Amino acid sequence: MSYTCYLGGVEVPIPAKLTVKIKNKNKTLILLNEGEINFLRSPGLSEIVLPLTLPMLGGSRSPDYYLGILEKLKTSKETTRFILVRVAPNGRTLYDTNMQVSVEDYNIVEDAKDGLDVRVDVNLKQWRSYGTKTVVVEQPKEPTKPKTVTVEQERDKPTAPKAKTHTVVRGDTLWGIAKKYYGNGAQYTKIYNANKDKIKNPNLIYVGQVFTIP
Repeated sequence: MSYTCYLGGVEVPIPAKLTVKIKNKNKTLILLNEGEINFLRSPGLSEIVLPLTLPMLGGSRSPDYYLGILEKLKTSKETTRFILVRVAPNGRTLYDTNMQVSVEDYNIVEDAKDGLDVRVDVNLKQWRSYGTKTVVVEQPKEPTKPKTVTVEQERDKPTAPKAKTHTVVRGDTLWGIAKKYYGNGAQYTKIYNANKDKIKNPNLIYVGQVFTIP
């Protein structure tokens, strides 16, 4: 089985292992005369530990390149996408780990036993969009009537996604993606112009890349 790993739209070295912690926020309570109960809550955010080995020699890119991307992702106050693509020996695509995440922190380790290579443990946390609601409390004119509360408006947080995205899968082309979203493949230039930082050649796109769809 082969793997391809992407973080922030960039292919990174394949990790030797991947740890995904699926968290929950259930709480155990003890009630008088009832004993122990489990109070079910909404699930917590999943956490991923991504260990990377960055080769100093022989790699397609230097460790500085990847460390620069990690620092940008950590300080930009923006989320990114983590994708691990799995392909069977017969070429069949297996399930993917595909999650919107934030880069929480990372540890850089230089060990003599690794030679010139640099090891980095990256801690990622799942991100969920959220918003706020504004409510209006109306005071009744007559004291005997109850107060009423109505939702005046709903607005998303500035951190919520502002544009559609598309994750490239096997067989995708810019023409086909444009036809899917715009109904006209000739509109592929819109996608190309919005993603020039990821697309060097419109005829060459790669599985796992995440494109903004303007």
